[in-house]
Amino acid sequence: MLNLAPLNKVDYLVIGHISRDLTPEGHRLGGTAAYAALTARALGLRVGILTSFEPRDLSIDPLTEDIQVFITPTKETTTFENIETPTGRQQILHQQAAPIDFEHTPNIWRRTPIMHLAPVAQEIEAQLPKGFAATVLGMTPQGWLRGWDAEGNISPSKWSEMEASLNHTSAAVLSMEDVQGDEALIEEMSLASRILVVTEGSEGVRLYWNGDLRRFRAPKMDVIDTTGAGDIFAAAFFIRLYNTRDPWEAARFATSLAAYSVQRCGLESIPTQEEIQNCQMEVL
Repeated sequence: MLNLAPLNKVDYLVIGHISRDLTPEGHRLGGTAAYAALTARALGLRVGILTSFEPRDLSIDPLTEDIQVFITPTKETTTFENIETPTGRQQILHQQAAPIDFEHTPNIWRRTPIMHLAPVAQEIEAQLPKGFAATVLGMTPQGWLRGWDAEGNISPSKWSEMEASLNHTSAAVLSMEDVQGDEALIEEMSLASRILVVTEGSEGVRLYWNGDLRRFRAPKMDVIDTTGAGDIFAAAFFIRLYNTRDPWEAARFATSLAAYSVQRCGLESIPTQEEIQNCQMEVL
């Protein structure tokens, strides 16, 4: 394993592949782990990432300032390409890094207050093994809800461990796109979850908790790039949930904060301190 910083305790641990995202302008750093970690750092937390990628493929300089990154060995980096077609966006998986074994998690990180399971390509198991403990265990299950063919064309996939995994999670966040708008599947997931949040783009989010459903509208913004907005929401939601134990307040805060992100591209969408302060004032 390659560790890019001395290992200390962290407040927020995100586990999942950092990805290389291909764009017409070249490639850029991506993946839920990257966006969530940077958001948690912006919110003042000590952050760790357990991931797998080939360092010669991708620079992670934006992540190495005040974020501890622990890399498990692999020969390739998970690489995605999004192609717009007349029938919608087609996503292609060109390369896949090695799976992440939870046993690779440094001992000092196994009892982190907030843990975020953030798969993008089925690279981790959906349940933590014995010896791990988190006050808030959050997951963004998109990586378990997608499969791909021999050419890497991604399509929806059945998540066989869905009910058991959601039963053991504090909160799960997913998008309507992750489930292809399948309302029956959303209902099934809500019944298995303690807290389930479904993001709906510019419409905001819906939150299921204790048999109740509430919707939170997103502020209107000029949209430049929506990449990472859901990941920013998830990190902000898990952190606010940990701090307040109030899912409704966590959703209000995270919805407002994520809305700012669509006005910028790529990792530039990470919340600024001014935006964080504005959103904190809004929920007081």
